[in-house]
Amino acid sequence: MQIFSKKLFSLILLFSISNLFSQLPSPYKNGEVVSANMLASQVGVEVLKKGGNAVDAAVAVGFALAVTYPSAGNLGGGGFMVIHLADGKETTIDYREKAPMNSNRNMYLDGEGNYIPELSNSGVTSVGVPGSVAGLLYALEKYGTLSLAEILEPAIKLAEEGFILDYHTARSFSYNLQDFSMYKSSMNVFSKGGRPYEEGDRFFQPNLAWTLKQLKEKGRDGFYKGKTAELFVDQIQKNGGYITFNDLEVYKPIEREPIKGSYRGYKIISMGPPSSGGVCLIQLLNILENYSFAKEEWGSSSYIHKLVEAMKYVYADRSKHLGDPDFYKVPVNSLLSKEYAKEIFKKIKNTATPSSEISPSDKISFLESNETTHYSVYDSYGNAVSTTTTINSSYGNKIVVDGAGFLMNNEMDDFSSKPGEPNIYGLIGGEANAIEPGKRMLSSMAPTIILKEGKPYLILGSPGGSTIITVVLQVVLNCLDFGMNIKKAIDMPRIHHQWLPDSIDYEPFALTQDVKDNLIKLGHKLGRETDLGRVEGIMIDDKNLIWGETDPRGYGGVSGY
Repeated sequence: MQIFSKKLFSLILLFSISNLFSQLPSPYKNGEVVSANMLASQVGVEVLKKGGNAVDAAVAVGFALAVTYPSAGNLGGGGFMVIHLADGKETTIDYREKAPMNSNRNMYLDGEGNYIPELSNSGVTSVGVPGSVAGLLYALEKYGTLSLAEILEPAIKLAEEGFILDYHTARSFSYNLQDFSMYKSSMNVFSKGGRPYEEGDRFFQPNLAWTLKQLKEKGRDGFYKGKTAELFVDQIQKNGGYITFNDLEVYKPIEREPIKGSYRGYKIISMGPPSSGGVCLIQLLNILENYSFAKEEWGSSSYIHKLVEAMKYVYADRSKHLGDPDFYKVPVNSLLSKEYAKEIFKKIKNTATPSSEISPSDKISFLESNETTHYSVYDSYGNAVSTTTTINSSYGNKIVVDGAGFLMNNEMDDFSSKPGEPNIYGLIGGEANAIEPGKRMLSSMAPTIILKEGKPYLILGSPGGSTIITVVLQVVLNCLDFGMNIKKAIDMPRIHHQWLPDSIDYEPFALTQDVKDNLIKLGHKLGRETDLGRVEGIMIDDKNLIWGETDPRGYGGVSGY
């Protein structure tokens, strides 16, 4: 009996150890893609294997996600791409959606000046001019090496021949079926004649395949002109929307200088306005650099207090100072100065400062939807791409363009429809983000690349609306301050504070009871227990081994070779 017990114990121990190590990320030597969908990640890796670079792969993944991950992947939305090339060049591509030229700052207010949220977040009145197609094509043409036909073929095949629905995707379709039922074109795609799809069904999208073929044959004009544009604009205008043929024709992505900063010797490269992500991330890191964090301090009330207080000041500044730089002079240099961060650091006390006592700084001259998606790419040449893209709410406004097969966005809700008041997700916005014709709406997307001694070390980003910034921040801190590998850094529970409302949201297991008690004693208020973000990250170590992790909060995939 004793011998049996020892053998049983040994087997259990062996199983436990092997199970532990099986959960660690496996490194690749040549290239890697991490995205919210394994099929899309595999598309990207096949592009890398053909000799394509990280930009080629990123563009292919973007189009594949429009097919395999329709809740957030898209042709009808927009996004941001951050690029670091092996030759040292760093750039970003802004393909955020824009307000139609027929829009105006009061378009979502009634006669008495009251905000009507359903106009900005549902129906065709919520649609911004889409930028994803233009942005991906621009990136491919300028920084890619493969042909558009080679890049689009995998997405076309997935749409035309279909793919087997996994449990989570089928459940997502079913969960949203009531919203889809309001639109015949959407039910034609996301249901089987009115019945829900089930796990194991093959999901075909012939109209989306047709649209992708239009792109393959005609390039940009296959989406922003011709039959695809006609289907899109006619459906919008027949139902009272604002987008015109001219809005589509004149849309252009913008290549912008990255937002850059440093943290404890690492170089931070992120997205600038009209995304607030890069500015807020680096501003937070600048403040927190004034502390020295011991490994044992992670998760303590002292550590969380410091994070939360810094978050309050940064989100207060976000509400006033960030918007589309083509319409509003964003004081980027002032916000990112180490001196300004030092001033904020000095204001942080050992007890919580109520948000009501924190206002946007006068010294320097709104919650978005969670249904965004991020993907990270690294190739054998040393190129890195970090991309975040969105149609705002899950499945955008739930309307499929009849005959074209892609979903419309509802990004107009990301503007400050009534400056000074929160949108339906809780974020406060100011004049910097008020609606203007042709303007890009503010975002929190924070696609980021971090360099160590001049070479890519971390490539990461996340969905999560207003929580994106704090989610990316905590993963960065986990790696740079606490020495965690990419898996542990992403897996660890997280917290969030965005100035208003004045409460700490937190994940399960993020706060032990004594930590909660201590935070309350310090004057903090606890908010919701909820999941925060879905980071898709890559870490390249000193031996040039490539480690990737898809967030366990989602259902993505890591692929490499």
